Amino acid sequence: MTASTAPIQLSLEDLLGDLQHARRSGDMSRLALLTYCEVRRWARQAGEQALAERSTALITQSPLASRNEFMAQVDALIADLQQVHARISGPLAHAHA
Repeated sequence: MTASTAPIQLSLEDLLGDLQHARRSGDMSRLALLTYCEVRRWARQAGEQALAERSTALITQSPLASRNEFMAQVDALIADLQQVHARISGPLAHAHA
């Protein structure tokens, strides 16, 4: 991990923690806020344009059919963010091995 990726990784870890807490508590309004504002902002800063577009579309596109559909899409977004986290934190883990 370089000095320039450290803040991105740390902010992603914070964001994932916030998303996971809101998901566990079923706080849909918090999930919507985090998805639209925080995930989009982080993804743009990190150069993850596809994630930024996906987080925007999740909130601004056609209304979802149900709470379960929204939660399933949030779960998929969290999984994608976890994959990005593994990818950007991988060099750090190998550097300390």
